[in-house]
Amino acid sequence: MFADAQGRNFLLLQGPMGPFFRRVADKLLARGANVTKVNFNLGDDTYYRGGDIVRFRGSLDEWKPYLLSLLQQRKIDRIVLFGDCRPLHKVARAVAAEQKVELWVFEEGYLRPDYVTLERDGVNGHSKLPKDPAYYGAITPEPLPPVHPVGKTFGLSAFYAISYAFLKTLGTPLYPHYRHHRNVNFIVQGWLWTVAGARRLLNRERDGLVQEQLERRSMPPFFLVALQVHLDSQMEHCGFADIRDFIEQVVTSFAQFAPPDVTLLVKHHPADLPYRDYTAQLDGLREHLELGHRLVYVDAVDIRLAVRAARGCVVINSTVGLSAIHHGTPTICLGTSIYDLAGLTHQGSLEEFWTKPAPVDSSLYQRFRYWLRRETQLNGNVWKDVYLPPSE
Repeated sequence: MFADAQGRNFLLLQGPMGPFFRRVADKLLARGANVTKVNFNLGDDTYYRGGDIVRFRGSLDEWKPYLLSLLQQRKIDRIVLFGDCRPLHKVARAVAAEQKVELWVFEEGYLRPDYVTLERDGVNGHSKLPKDPAYYGAITPEPLPPVHPVGKTFGLSAFYAISYAFLKTLGTPLYPHYRHHRNVNFIVQGWLWTVAGARRLLNRERDGLVQEQLERRSMPPFFLVALQVHLDSQMEHCGFADIRDFIEQVVTSFAQFAPPDVTLLVKHHPADLPYRDYTAQLDGLREHLELGHRLVYVDAVDIRLAVRAARGCVVINSTVGLSAIHHGTPTICLGTSIYDLAGLTHQGSLEEFWTKPAPVDSSLYQRFRYWLRRETQLNGNVWKDVYLPPSE
């Protein structure tokens, strides 16, 4: 997208909270592109200033005709957006296909923490990456540019999320029809994250023994279940209506088919801490299925240590699964994912996984990772910037 940007007419829709899309636009402009940005609320206005901006203040029903008119007026040949499952972006994806306009989608990196994903046509379940393991098996990896470490980003992500929520709420009179894909009301979010902070303090005390066992590598045999944010857009690419359904299926299967000396470690997603707590559900399943100490629910433990130590990892389609594969941990993916390939993940049933998890083909994984990094990953982070090679 960046390499042949000269003379192209780009339309940027909504990016991540913060100035990331302003930085993307600057890189495109420096390469001779023409860039138009659509802002949808005061948060967008604040973090994307300067340049050619249009403001959409209509309803979702009015978005498609507005977008079609904009494409024609500006002679747009490339649409760029962050996340292809937002309501506004679903419409844009359909319009791009109808009008034969290139669609480029940013997302948080498949390979974290030092990468941002950029794919044409779609990401995750909409990705056009080859699905045949033989395709990757025939690849010979070559040297790639060195990686620029992005460093810590939690503080920046929190600042941008809070400030964006405040600005969006403050600017409601200016954009009365805008509906964010998540509830970002500043007052609501402030309260929820305050509660989450208190909950994290309590969870650290509760989860201390498990964290200590992981650090000492003395944890009894266990399978890891990595939960996702309940509003994760990737939930659209699975057969579960809710994370609770996923939990019930996995725990019930474990109780019926897993060896009796193995534990199930269910790990909460940190970004979902303000919104969900599955303690009551898991306590109920523990009692009903008579699992006792074999079912453990944690939050404040290092997911990297858990992934490395686990006998196997169960995910819907989280990037935690890719991390597990990286460390050679057998993994089963219960949703649609770019890495759910024979040789990388368990292709049999969940019932079989507990006793005979398929091993990871390390050679295939290295080839797959090389291709993934070369074709879809930009060194950087959505809360900071992307670092392009000098040739680009």
